[in-house]
Amino acid sequence: MDILGGNFLGAIASVLSMVLTLYFWIVIISAVLSWVNPDPYNPIVRTLRNLTEPVFYRIRRTFPFVVISGIDLSPIVVILGIQFLERFVVASLASFAMRM
Repeated sequence: MDILGGNFLGAIASVLSMVLTLYFWIVIISAVLSWVNPDPYNPIVRTLRNLTEPVFYRIRRTFPFVVISGIDLSPIVVILGIQFLERFVVASLASFAMRM
């Protein structure tokens, strides 16, 4: 039973790591696209906005100081949060799975 539990936690850690990495790149692409002002009716741009804007909005609302002189730093806060989750939660889950 311990082997199954360890494998299960290892799989959760692996999938969570992949999801966080994917969202990391989505945030990066969304931030870069905001510099060039793309067509808002493009389906790819709309998908990226729908995936990132709710998170950015919550960051801006929670931490109003992330918008400085018209520069939105909320993507940086999201990236730091993703990196924290990778380093702490995923690493802890993987470590715990290895000990089982």
